[in-house]
Amino acid sequence: MMFIVDTALKARAEAGNPIKVGMVGAGFMGRGIANQIANSVPGMELVAISNRNVEAAQRAYTEAGITEIKTVSTVAQLEAAIAQNQYAVTDDPMLLCQAEGIDALIEVTGAIEFGATVIMEAIAYRKHVIMMDAELDGTIGPILKVYADKAGVILSACDGDQPGVEMNLYRFVKSIGLTPLLCGNIKGLQDPYRNPTTQESFAKQWGQKAHMVTSFADGTKISFEQAIVANGTGMRVCKRGMLGYDYRGHVDDLAQKYDIDMLKEWGGIVDYVVGSQPGPGVFVLGTHDDPKQKHYLNLYKLGEGPLYSFYTPYHLCHFEVPLSVARAVLFQDRVLSPLGAPLVDVVATAKIDLKAGETIDPIGYYMTYGQCENSDVTQAENLLPMGLAEGCRLKRDIPKDQVLTYDDVEVPEGRLCDKLRAEQTAYFAQAVPQLAAV
Repeated sequence: MMFIVDTALKARAEAGNPIKVGMVGAGFMGRGIANQIANSVPGMELVAISNRNVEAAQRAYTEAGITEIKTVSTVAQLEAAIAQNQYAVTDDPMLLCQAEGIDALIEVTGAIEFGATVIMEAIAYRKHVIMMDAELDGTIGPILKVYADKAGVILSACDGDQPGVEMNLYRFVKSIGLTPLLCGNIKGLQDPYRNPTTQESFAKQWGQKAHMVTSFADGTKISFEQAIVANGTGMRVCKRGMLGYDYRGHVDDLAQKYDIDMLKEWGGIVDYVVGSQPGPGVFVLGTHDDPKQKHYLNLYKLGEGPLYSFYTPYHLCHFEVPLSVARAVLFQDRVLSPLGAPLVDVVATAKIDLKAGETIDPIGYYMTYGQCENSDVTQAENLLPMGLAEGCRLKRDIPKDQVLTYDDVEVPEGRLCDKLRAEQTAYFAQAVPQLAAV
């Protein structure tokens, strides 16, 4: 796949017709993407960056070696800048959504309500969107994809993030004739009670935000990542929170650890392991029914089965994101997006004893962590999605480690993400019987 993309980008560079990209969000990851596109991706131009704080957008360009930057405040000004090959920054993301001359947007805000607003506007103006926002995708991705499909644009997660790397590996395993039965994510640490205070020094060491680092440590991030892989493959979780084995050896050994009959019964599962090598990569376990092919797989050192291990030892985040843009624009190929109705959700769980009257703080803070749960259970038990928990007011005390329900909270009024979530539930509730009747 990569070799098709690099050749196509080279052709665009030689033709003097680069893919023109806008980016919303200029934090730690956004700056990495800007630097990558500016200095390592022929045939692609990052023509505009939007950030609430314009100085951060400017910094992303200057760190990438771009010093001629124009600040714009209207669509006309942005379109003029693009036409004149000037790099533009703005604090208004809607300009990037609406302007002519931008082929695709990279959404790298990490925010759910704000991200939903931006993506809906981009789709309305028929822009392809590459999301670095598993939290948003895992909460309302299926309904956003319905809108994108109607508009004829690609909405996709990205290469380089673990879900995208898993999906590339899943597609490879499938393409050589095996049946993938498990998509796995390798973690170094899993402790649901971590918070920004415990993670502060690690965050400082790497120039990241403490709450972002906490969402990795407390399991929320991996839950969102595996939820979107489940929604993109048709897999599920075999228990709330996933199995999450602690295994310090090589992932190849895990082919013996999982029960193939259980995996088949579930139709494939998503899972994670802690401490396995090669971290921080991903793995897929697949099976093959043909004895002749099993003989070859054994000859090629993949063992006797019945499960075979495939892995990618790294995920290189911002280095790979531009490839996702090229796949969408040049080949109409999605890295990862929901197949249809959600199959796995991430549900909000009390990190500490919560008290009535408190307002739930954001993802990666002190009050909640996220766990995967199958969507049919989420619906049946009226569980509160982790992506919608922030800002909700508690109606009653909730003990530590209890999963929250909608009955436990008052949801803030007027949020787009709640409206889209309700629409998603209603849309797929109607869609299922119709599909069954066909």
